[in-house]
Formats: sequence, C-alpha cells, structure tokens
Amino acid sequence: MANETINNKENQMSATSRTKCLTECGKGEEVVVLRVNAGHKAKTRLANLGVVPGVKIKKTKHAPFKGPLEIIVKGSSLVIGRGLASKIIVECYGACLN
Repeated sequence: MANETINNKENQMSATSRTKCLTECGKGEEVVVLRVNAGHKAKTRLANLGVVPGVKIKKTKHAPFKGPLEIIVKGSSLVIGRGLASKIIVECYGACLN
C-alpha cells in the first residue's frame, strides 16, 4: 500500500517535473533528492554528507570515462563516485525537462 502511495505521488508530479538518477543530470542542473536506493551503509554515508530526501543539490562537474561527480549540497562541494550517484533518485524542474 505504501509503495502505491509513493508511485501515485510520483505520477502526479511527473506532469510538471521529471524523476531520474543523478548520473543522468546535466552539468549545472539543480535538482531535489527524492530518495536513495542503496543499502544502509551507503544511505548513512550520504546522510552524513547532507544528501537526504528533500535537499536541493547542484551537479557542477562530471569526470570523463565514468569518473566521479562533483555536487554542491547546502553550500559544500562534494565528490562522489558514479556508482553511488546512480542510486540517488532526483526530481528536476524547468530546464532539464527539455
């Protein structure tokens, strides 16, 4: 039942926004974290870094050849691996919908 509620909420928001993983975002996009699809340790690590549902993050750089990503969270610059970034589900508005 809870999963149905979450899916319905995401479907309602999809009319004005788009849900995707952080690795699919372009450089300079500002997005909102929806959830982290990872294990307990990875979720804890990201939470300690400030990456929690509801927070705005901005992707500033991405290294070539599937290298790490640089993001800005609450004014702090963080570098995370692409594998971990692919588990961060975000919602974007406006420019990234094109």
